[in-house]
Amino acid sequence: VQLQASGGGLVQAGGSLRLSCAASRSIFSADTMAWCRQAPGKVRELVAEITSGGLTSYPDSVKGRFTISRDSASNTVNLQMNSLKPEDTGAYYCNGVWHGKGWDRYNYWGQGTLVTVSS
Repeated sequence: VQLQASGGGLVQAGGSLRLSCAASRSIFSADTMAWCRQAPGKVRELVAEITSGGLTSYPDSVKGRFTISRDSASNTVNLQMNSLKPEDTGAYYCNGVWHGKGWDRYNYWGQGTLVTVSS
């Protein structure tokens, strides 16, 4: 499975960006699709997740500002980011988990797309 992330860039604090992740396999067959970010010198952290049933979850740091969604026409997972803060700066990665036979789970990552929020 290939995941292709796009949409990063430079934005001022308070601005918005929309990230997209195009998948080579149906995103609706995935157990979960997610966006994670990694700031310089920090561990990668989950910022948004959507389950196969459409349930979404966010950490408190982005709740109310970020929205994850799925687009069936383009088979993409999108992350709408509003009211951006300098601490949102980092490389954003798309992630997808698909199940195989039995209990097998396959975890895939896209390449990062860089988001820089200036103060």
